[in-house]
Amino acid sequence: MTDFPISTKQHKAIVEAEKHRIALLEGAVRSGKTFAVCLAFFGAVRNAPRSGLILITGRTLQTIERNIIEPMMDGALFGTLAAAVEHTRGSSTARVLGREVHLVGANDARAEEKLRGLTACLAMCDEATLLPEAFWAQLLARLSVPGARLIATTNPGSPRHWLKTKYLDRADKLDMVSFKFRLDDNPSLTETYKNNLKAEQTGLFYRRNINGEWVAAEGSVYPMFDPTKHVMPRSKMPQMHRVLALGIDYGDTHRTAGILLGLGPDPRGADRLYVLAEWAPPAVTIGEMSKHLRDWMAGQPEPEWIPYDHAAAAFGHQLRTDGFSGVMRAHKSVMSGIRVVGALLAADRLVIADDATNLLDEVPSYTWDPKATERGEDSPVKADDDFVDAARYAIFSTLIHWRDAVPLTAPGADTGEEDD
Repeated sequence: MTDFPISTKQHKAIVEAEKHRIALLEGAVRSGKTFAVCLAFFGAVRNAPRSGLILITGRTLQTIERNIIEPMMDGALFGTLAAAVEHTRGSSTARVLGREVHLVGANDARAEEKLRGLTACLAMCDEATLLPEAFWAQLLARLSVPGARLIATTNPGSPRHWLKTKYLDRADKLDMVSFKFRLDDNPSLTETYKNNLKAEQTGLFYRRNINGEWVAAEGSVYPMFDPTKHVMPRSKMPQMHRVLALGIDYGDTHRTAGILLGLGPDPRGADRLYVLAEWAPPAVTIGEMSKHLRDWMAGQPEPEWIPYDHAAAAFGHQLRTDGFSGVMRAHKSVMSGIRVVGALLAADRLVIADDATNLLDEVPSYTWDPKATERGEDSPVKADDDFVDAARYAIFSTLIHWRDAVPLTAPGADTGEEDD
């Protein structure tokens, strides 16, 4: 079916998945889970019952297209099978081996309503830990045709996550099989790539993304932060290639914070990101805030983009009315943004000006919320986080503009994930 190398673990997962109602491939990033589950899905579609719908589910339609459909259409990965996949971008259906496949996004608690009333014979889930529990439960209930199956992938999350406690830990009581994947289970990865990926992951993300552990989010969000490596006098920063963004976290009940981000040369070669300055305005009206920003920017290089917290719609409208260019809604995906910022710090590809004192105060004290951890969720403490949020907005919202210039092996992130 494919000339792409298949590991022993991938082959076993594909074969054993056929024998169970639920099959879950979990573990490290880039460990070959998705390739294996797509190959298993081709076989499952070919052998699926003729009655009942076939579904592919994920966080959003866009992530389903990017993570599942586009790879399945890649002839370099799946050979002649790729020609048997038909899809128009943006459409909620595809055809695989002649069967209609419905693409269902599940980005909030109401998503399970999309499944009510239908009967399914086969489903694939991309990144199951990101799906609402009610959606997963409803999906299983809808797989009612004799021989119906669910195949899913996920990276590990909290050990108290519902997928771990209610399904993985009870697999022997369910018609369920699971397979843990590690980096070495992907035969297509070079040792150089794997070593780079390991170097860019630290703390929580190393244990989850490299070791494949279900581990709680505890302690510092950025344990890799080191002032001796990540802080530099503004006067010693090089000439920027681009001034990418001024990320703004606007606050009615908390401080408003702005972080100016540049892309410049790295003495080691290639490029890195620089926090050039921070904007810390007083608590004033929106109109006065806009004027204050104009005055402050008169002494700074002009950014290409101004990503702002879109919860503050009135502030964004004020900036546009006052003639600011590049005003955009920030990409606010919390975990994805934190993962990217952490990878930059771990790789020493992010440097902060020494006079960005508010940001430098917040980074070391930015911690995971233990109450959220008890609920099986990953969330930082929402206190004294205005400048770290603004920095994340600037960095994550401009990812597509700097990722080709800044060498990072760590996987990119979905800009359509959860909002904070």
